[in-house]
Amino acid sequence: MADLLSRREWGRLVAAGLAGAPFTALSTGKLDSTIKGVALGSQSYSFRDRPTIDGVIEGLTAAGLSRCELWQGHIETREAIDAPRGSSRREMLRKWRLTVPMTVFTDIREKFRRAGITLTAYNISFTDGFTDEEIARGFDMAATLGVKVITSSSNISTVKRIDPIAQKRKIPVGFHNHSDLKPNEFATAENFATALAGTSKWMAINLDVGHFTAAGGDALAYLDAHHDRIVSLHVKDWAKAEKDFVPFGTGEAPVAAVLRRLRDRKWKIPVNLEYEYKGSDTIAEVRKCYDYCRDALLKP
Repeated sequence: MADLLSRREWGRLVAAGLAGAPFTALSTGKLDSTIKGVALGSQSYSFRDRPTIDGVIEGLTAAGLSRCELWQGHIETREAIDAPRGSSRREMLRKWRLTVPMTVFTDIREKFRRAGITLTAYNISFTDGFTDEEIARGFDMAATLGVKVITSSSNISTVKRIDPIAQKRKIPVGFHNHSDLKPNEFATAENFATALAGTSKWMAINLDVGHFTAAGGDALAYLDAHHDRIVSLHVKDWAKAEKDFVPFGTGEAPVAAVLRRLRDRKWKIPVNLEYEYKGSDTIAEVRKCYDYCRDALLKP
């Protein structure tokens, strides 16, 4: 998953009218995107062109998905996110996180509940710039949302500060990998091993199959070896030739194989598809991603 959108990027989307119409009504049919025992959902980042919670719910419903891993960018104050990058923006976000009423998260939880969509995780990226108080507040947010897992694009050096808070709150944190081989960030199996060495069971893995493939890793083999510590899977496809994310089934990431492994071994790990390739209509593309995953699970 990419970092938060810049002010300019977000502004272009909103100005273009891509924010989505206000949420009004949902299908009367009950959503259920469990296929052959595999719980499929979406990271709300897939709907980053819809900056409101109502827009996310509309998108998930239209795509037929009954689960969501909620990205922090769909909650955090627009005033702070839209501020110029730098210390002032960072301080505004910190102030918001430390003072926002928990009723904001209660209301969000209820919106998803009424829509029949299960929140499986809250994605808040605890980096080195977070204070311990901010990290603890992130756990408050997750608990109020009613999720049992936090996912985080964190720094390796932050893990040791997160661990004691997670032990106290009894909420696992799954660390998310990216494809850039940068110091102090998660990308490879070795990065995970280094970060999790000597930590408690509450320090876990949010394996991104697409990014892991792009970084040269074997996502299926890693799943086999570490499934007991993986609390969330992100699936998307990657093509080496294009050096970019591509429509599901057209690249080298073992998306179908990973899904079938979960099905066949009955590993109960939530799967969140991520629409990150260049496409057209977001809902149509998310539906294509879902259809690919569903079809892969229905095949032997």
